[in-house]
Amino acid sequence: MKLLQNNRFWQVILFAMLVAIAFVAYWPSPIDQPVQGQLAAMSDFVHRHGIPRWFDYKFVEASANVALFIPIGVVSALAFPEKRWSQIAALGLLISGCMELGQLLFLHNRFASPLDLVTNTTGAVIGALIATYVLKSQRPAAFQQRAPE
Repeated sequence: MKLLQNNRFWQVILFAMLVAIAFVAYWPSPIDQPVQGQLAAMSDFVHRHGIPRWFDYKFVEASANVALFIPIGVVSALAFPEKRWSQIAALGLLISGCMELGQLLFLHNRFASPLDLVTNTTGAVIGALIATYVLKSQRPAAFQQRAPE
């Protein structure tokens, strides 16, 4: 699993991901604006067919924010394996904070949201924990520390 341990490769991937996320974050209008009518129709459809009302646009948006940042957490943990998951979480919070601050200051059709900070950071934490688990499971047993019995 040399690819998992190629920090420079993952750092380049992380940079590319951050560029892509910057395009989404700083798009002049909400990225889903062109399909809002279809999203509302889909929401009405699923609610009429038994999906609970709490499964609404806000829930889907929050879930999408978490899902968007899980890969950021995974790749950050692979790019900087010496960092703890909490440090990767702080990086996720920093990235999200920069996105929200930029939207607040420069984009009048977008709005900054504290909930986005929470959901994005949660995604980064989940991703970091997944990567940490995978990296630990890839280590030879001789190098894994055992708890005293």
